[in-house]
This record gives sequence, structure tokens and C-alpha cells, in this order.
Amino acid sequence: MTAHLPHLPQDQLPTGADGMIVCDRLVRIYSGKGIEVQALQGLDLLIAEGELTALIGAAGSGKSTLMNILAGLDTPTAGAVWVAGRSLGAMTAKQRLAYRRTAVGFIWQQTSRNLLPYMTARQNVLLPMRLSSHGRRKRLQRAGFLLDTLGIAHCADRTPDRMSGGEQQRAAIATALANQPRVLLADEPTGELDSATAQDVFSALQTANTELGVTVLVVTHDPAVSSQVRRTIAIRDGKTSSETIRHTATDEQGTTTLHAREYATLDRAGRVQLPREMTRRLGMRNRVELQEEPDHIGVWPDQGADQERE
Repeated sequence: MTAHLPHLPQDQLPTGADGMIVCDRLVRIYSGKGIEVQALQGLDLLIAEGELTALIGAAGSGKSTLMNILAGLDTPTAGAVWVAGRSLGAMTAKQRLAYRRTAVGFIWQQTSRNLLPYMTARQNVLLPMRLSSHGRRKRLQRAGFLLDTLGIAHCADRTPDRMSGGEQQRAAIATALANQPRVLLADEPTGELDSATAQDVFSALQTANTELGVTVLVVTHDPAVSSQVRRTIAIRDGKTSSETIRHTATDEQGTTTLHAREYATLDRAGRVQLPREMTRRLGMRNRVELQEEPDHIGVWPDQGADQERE
């Protein structure tokens, strides 16, 4: 569900105890050449520990901005954000560097950005651990374990140019997991891959989630990926706009079916963004008619507008 965080003084705001990822009225404004662009417009988000969640939205909706903030690569203009119990807004530069090294892993869409081209897969995984307190033997064991768990042990001694795109992305996941982060962020990790290879990469993300206990947030335009997670969050105009929750059900004959239900996000001010495809189909614009029922609120196209034009 989307977070509904109370309006509290700064010293009483919620912490990571409320979720693995918590965003409270997050705002990010970019300025340049006399122009301001508001990439995030008071975004609220709550992701529980252990979730595997997909984030979708049109270009310019704010997805990558949010991911960069969560990864510690950017800072919000206003609002607050916590990841793994850490307040990102209160961090010093040194603390932010330590956060990026140990608390969160990040995977780019471009495979070339994730791995050093002159190092093997094993060496890439070992690199983030060089500053850890573990001895060489433990670091080698960790690297071997990750490569094997993600199905690319055969690539341990290969440089990226000798690996396929899918193998490179799985090696990137292993590298991101080297220091045992609690959160893994992936920004379009399957965007440059064919469908079969993309499935292998997504399976690696599922393995990280289910077998290693890592909370995973993945940005994707791939319906085949977003349809396989329990929860898909849509961002529109810098805010969370809707969520799709999926669950499986088994009937008396033992047949299992997948059910999906879409929800609109209700923020603390009571605002709702209705799905654009629904409002277009029903001719809803400018205003809608509301009718309160005992157990729900009805939303209807504005019939009064038609009468005013007659």
C-alpha cells in the first residue's frame, strides 16, 4: 500500500521501522537557464521489507529521479526519505558514500555502466568487498556463492566482452549484492535485452529477493516483468498514481489462477489520480460527479456539463 504518513515535527517523523523504503512528500526540482522542472511533486511511498516491487510510468514521470534519490546519487529538494532505517536527507557526504557501499545495491539499464570491462565477473564482484573487514578467503567464498546462486558460475573468469547481455546483467546483480545490501534497486535492467534473456535477469532478481532476503525495487517498461510481481506501482506527474496487486487462488479442482486488482492512490489530502485510459474511455475531464454510497464513493462523468451545453 502507499504510505499515509502523519504530519509531524521533523524530530518525530517516521523511520525505517515503518518500512524498508519510506518516502514522505518527496519533492525534487531541477533548475537551469531560468527554467524549473519539478520531477517529483510530493511523492509518498511505503515498501515493506522483503517485497519485490515493480515501478512503472511514462518517460518524465519521475521514476529515474526517485531511483537516483533512493540510491544516494541525488538528494531531494524537500520532503524526507528513509531506506533500510537510514534518513538520506540527514546524511553527510561520508555517510552517503558508506550508504552506497553497504546498504543499497544499484543496477543500471546500460550493461556497460555496471561492470569494469577489463575485470572478470569474479573480480568485479570482489571489488566492492575490498574495503570490507572480511579476509580474502571469505571474499572469494562470497563471490563464488553469488555467481553460482545467480546461475553464472561459468562466467567467473570471463570479462564482460565474453559474456552475453543477460550474463552481464546477472554479474551486475552479483556485484551489487557483494556487500550484502538490504535493498537492491534496478533501473530498467532488462531494457536492452530480448524477452528470453530478460526473463533470466528477472529470475535472478527473484532469487535475490526470495533466497537472499533482499528487498527489490525494479523500474521496468516490460509488461512480462511487471506482471510477475505481486505489486506494481505506477508513477504519474511525479506522484504515485495507482497500484496493481496480484494474488493467486486455487479452486476446488486444484487449478491455480492469477488475479490482479488495480487501486488508485489516495494521498493525505484525499487526492486521487484516476487512470488516464479509464477517464478517456468514459469521457471524463475537468470535473467528475461524486455520489456517496454506504460502502463506496461513486465517480461518474460530469452529466451537468452536458446539460449546461444544451
